Amino acid sequence: MTIEQRKEKFVTLGQFLGQFGLEKNEKLPDLPCNERFFELMEQHINAAVHHNGWFTRENIIFSLQQWSKALNRDHLDTWLKPYNLEATSAKTVGIIMAGNIPLVGFHDFLSVLISGHKVLVKQSSNDNQLLPVIADYLKCLAPEWEAHISFLNEKSGNSRLENFDAVIATGSNNTALYFEYYLRGKPSIIRKNRISVAILAGEETEEELSLLGEDIFRYYGLGCRNVSKLYVPEGYDFDAFFKAMYSWGPIINQAKYANNYDYNKAVYLMSLSKLLENGFLMLKEDESFGSPIATLFYQTYTNPESLKEELDKKKESIQCVVGNKGIEGEISFGQTQQPRLWDYADNVDTLEFLSRL
Repeated sequence: MTIEQRKEKFVTLGQFLGQFGLEKNEKLPDLPCNERFFELMEQHINAAVHHNGWFTRENIIFSLQQWSKALNRDHLDTWLKPYNLEATSAKTVGIIMAGNIPLVGFHDFLSVLISGHKVLVKQSSNDNQLLPVIADYLKCLAPEWEAHISFLNEKSGNSRLENFDAVIATGSNNTALYFEYYLRGKPSIIRKNRISVAILAGEETEEELSLLGEDIFRYYGLGCRNVSKLYVPEGYDFDAFFKAMYSWGPIINQAKYANNYDYNKAVYLMSLSKLLENGFLMLKEDESFGSPIATLFYQTYTNPESLKEELDKKKESIQCVVGNKGIEGEISFGQTQQPRLWDYADNVDTLEFLSRL
């Protein structure tokens, strides 16, 4: 297939994913392969909810809708324009996926296929219900992809990544050490733990703070693009912040989230840590990165320029910076879980990597 043909298949996939809603689905009448896959996708959405307690229907549908919006012709054209992918010699690219949020590895999957390579997927057991259906839908749209898409299967014993030319692997800092050893000698992108931060100045509007709630609570804060630390000026009054978070109160009704809230609160209280909390979110002053679920670490600053310098020194640990302080690459409030196709994880250009194989 040409690059233009591959684009068209992913535009169709975007239309397919856009059919699934939180309250009801909207089945498109003339969509290719829809009769075969519409009900199947709904079944696997339900299966994903039962398979992983963190994957609520709301969060799964949010993910599907974000990908539906991203996979339109204008976005794909803008994304792919800088690269020469027509003459790609197809290589087999292994993808070792994380499983912290629904379809977290889809961008890598998309990047490999649209660049003309073959993909060999090793999924996380936490997120293994949705992507196989999407892959089969793409094979229905383009039978040529039958030979280009493979999944490792834990149940059949075929779980070892072999016979690949390059790898994209996502995991923790500890697993990254294993990846670096195991994948030595192969072209690779190896991603480690990253966190996202927000910088507040005390001048944010109620709307901006409300949007920040989306950055904090979407996917229960499990994504590397979720804000897990705040930087606030000395003497910051958190009243407006907590008021803006109020609409997210029902999150405490999710059992796994509530269990984490109760556990972490007990740990903090036993260690005599000072906390600010509102019944579903705790704020703890801490210089560390990577706060636990239901907790935000915060740190005060006095000089915005010094803060920028500090964050620049820690940029290898930071995925997103949220705010309106003019920092390079800064993301607007409420946008961390709505990345564009060209917003690469860890700022590593995946398509540039794939185009050089």
